[in-house]
Amino acid sequence: MNFKQKIHQHYQQLVQDREDAFRDMIVALTEDSKNDAKGSAGDKHETALSMMHIEQEKLNHKLKEVLAQKAILDKIDSATIAKTIIVGSLVKANGIYLYLSAALPKIAVEGINVIALSPQSPLGNKLTGNEVGFSFEINGTKYLIETVE
Repeated sequence: MNFKQKIHQHYQQLVQDREDAFRDMIVALTEDSKNDAKGSAGDKHETALSMMHIEQEKLNHKLKEVLAQKAILDKIDSATIAKTIIVGSLVKANGIYLYLSAALPKIAVEGINVIALSPQSPLGNKLTGNEVGFSFEINGTKYLIETVE
């Protein structure tokens, strides 16, 4: 397994863990609301159920975001190596490793920091379609594409 495939696998696991965590929280909240409905009455009960419902909506929204990230990662073939930068490319620019996929947290693989960014982000947008040797500037920082995998 090459470096890019390890990065891809790490991000897939991270997204899967987040999905599992949100699903567990939603199930726990649903159970709590069922249990609360059995033994309570009055305004306090209604307020508690309302708060649980709001929290459940927030968790469902976060779960949707995670599922969208997972769908993006699932479409990427990490074995593909293109000359020009596409979704799924691992780019080294200014000594920084950038994985063009979805906006996800920074990770470390084999002691090397990697930043996952969306093609819609300003940096991702500038990278897309370019190749090794291309230089550009964003917010006063100059970037030079060193490698593309």
